[in-house]
Amino acid sequence: MIILFNKPYNVLSQFTDEGTGHQTLKDFIPVAGVYAAGRLDRDSEGLLLLTDDGALQHRLTDPLHGHPRTYWAQVEGMPGEAALQQLRKGITIQGYRTLPAQASLLAIEPELWPRTPPVRFRKTIPTCWLELILTEGRNRQVRRMTAAVGFPTLRLVRVAIGDLRLDGLAPGEWRSLAAHQL
Repeated sequence: MIILFNKPYNVLSQFTDEGTGHQTLKDFIPVAGVYAAGRLDRDSEGLLLLTDDGALQHRLTDPLHGHPRTYWAQVEGMPGEAALQQLRKGITIQGYRTLPAQASLLAIEPELWPRTPPVRFRKTIPTCWLELILTEGRNRQVRRMTAAVGFPTLRLVRVAIGDLRLDGLAPGEWRSLAAHQL
């Protein structure tokens, strides 16, 4: 079984809250025996895959397989070509060098669901949206990369893993896929 889930903001990517009091996957997915193939931080939103197939879970999360993950990041400020080039070449953060990313400015703000709580707004500091495509997924990597080039991430949404997209899934909704759809 494979499940595509649109993980809402402030939800843990696991089935137990370990005493934190936060919502978890069990609050949205009433299916036994499935586990997240990868993670999204509590403060990130978007596409999360779950499966009951251990081999598939390993294939989806093992860096050797390099599945592209597409993120839309709302950042503080307006990155220029130099910052985008840094992201494209890879950045050293926390003692390791990231793999090169595909990085571009989104021409228009994406049509997304409202976030609760909303992203902070400052009259004097503009924001813009970047599309970043990574083939690795280290802890808080997109946030650390954008901060390293001087543009902190305010909102982060994973919109795709490979060819699988969030299309049509509202936050908290999920749907099953057949294995041949991967």
